[in-house]
Amino acid sequence: MLARSITQDLLPEDLRYYFSSALQGFLARFSSQLTLVIKEYDGLVSNQIYDAAQTYLSAKTSPTTRRLRVAKPEGEDNLNVSMEPWEEIVDMFDGVKLRWVMASRRVETSVGANQGWWMMEGPVAMESETRYFELSFHKRHKDMVMGTYLPHVVEEAKLMKQEKKTLKLFTPCWENIYHDSLSDAWTPVNLDHPATFETLAMEAGTKEFIMEDLMRFVKRREFYRKVGKAWKRGYLLYGPPGTGKSSLIAAMANYLKFDIYDLELTELTRNSELRKLLVATANRSILVVEDIDCTIEFHDRMAEARAAYPAPQGKQGNQVTLSGFLNFIDGLWSSCGDERIIVFTTNHKEKLDPALLRPGRMDVHVHMSYCTPCGFRLLASNYLGIKVHVLFEEIEDLVCTAEVTPAEVAEQLMKSEKPEDALRDVIEFMKEKIKENEELKAKKAEQELLAEKEEKVEVREVPNINVEEDKYADDEEN
Repeated sequence: MLARSITQDLLPEDLRYYFSSALQGFLARFSSQLTLVIKEYDGLVSNQIYDAAQTYLSAKTSPTTRRLRVAKPEGEDNLNVSMEPWEEIVDMFDGVKLRWVMASRRVETSVGANQGWWMMEGPVAMESETRYFELSFHKRHKDMVMGTYLPHVVEEAKLMKQEKKTLKLFTPCWENIYHDSLSDAWTPVNLDHPATFETLAMEAGTKEFIMEDLMRFVKRREFYRKVGKAWKRGYLLYGPPGTGKSSLIAAMANYLKFDIYDLELTELTRNSELRKLLVATANRSILVVEDIDCTIEFHDRMAEARAAYPAPQGKQGNQVTLSGFLNFIDGLWSSCGDERIIVFTTNHKEKLDPALLRPGRMDVHVHMSYCTPCGFRLLASNYLGIKVHVLFEEIEDLVCTAEVTPAEVAEQLMKSEKPEDALRDVIEFMKEKIKENEELKAKKAEQELLAEKEEKVEVREVPNINVEEDKYADDEEN
């Protein structure tokens, strides 16, 4: 190790590479070791094994390692740690010793006018860096390394990247979609939403069911292939505004480490744009279609007929049809990707076309209800840091009839840092809410009764009008 350190410090990199290659070539004639060279690029394409090894070995650095490369991209939460050239790491796998060395050398190439440098006189010297890993082990373990160890490295690296991943929220970039630029069809921003299943004000049983369903889904790749289904899952979140639908979506993303694609259907003008957006989404992601009942006319099959006859120029409306959308979520185009979750939200489930609600399209229906006693206790714990209080019993009696959303209760809890004052604010708010609800129900009943009376009067008057009209018609004829 001392000799290696002195060599790294005193000898130029190119000279080290020359001596190292010559020495390895000589010793290889007598050695039982086999060395795999894993380059960063295979031609013009990045090498997946190189990328995986870089991630995998970042967690394998030993105390004797003298040099590491550390970076932190802007907007990311985690440090990127990698090996410096000529550092060595020994990994043990199934009792087999595997020696990794990160290598690097500079290559000088001569570029002439026929390669694009027509503004230069004569050839131009260009210097580039070639990076690669050397993986050495005993020759008898070749089959194990190729068939088991390297796939293990790739899979472990995938899991490590997923754990360190900074989640993204994507929105459509309509300009690129119209110009057929699929690689830039979505624009990302960092998703730093704090919602988790632990903080959601939902019934414990509902949360456990959703978490179990999500984990079962991500583990069943082979099952979906065996039964011949696209590896996707559809959720419908329905309930009044303010019941936590958006927070549940964020909690799902944080739980699975999935990016979110927010699809705004009202901006689409044809089914082909919908297909472009679907193709451009990544695997292991959540596609969100919010307020599906009011963003597009899926509750009315007349939209199909309207789309068949284009509107005059300047009056082009939304031409995404029900059949086009169904093909998007359940047809051939839905298989363009793996491990995808599609989440729909609505305030009015009854307005949706039944074709949207069947299993295979919206597999899981989650009712996001008004605040419950269980939800209130969780909110009190989150916002006030208390689990029991003498006022809880009164509040839980009120919450069953007040029809308040978790968002409304949370707003009241934020008004004071003193638990006693905050809880009394909640009580007053719920009493006022109950009073308002009763007044609204009474007013609605009164309006319905008035409408019913007007309808009866109208029915009685219609024959008289017709008789008078007939009388005048007879007079005119005479």
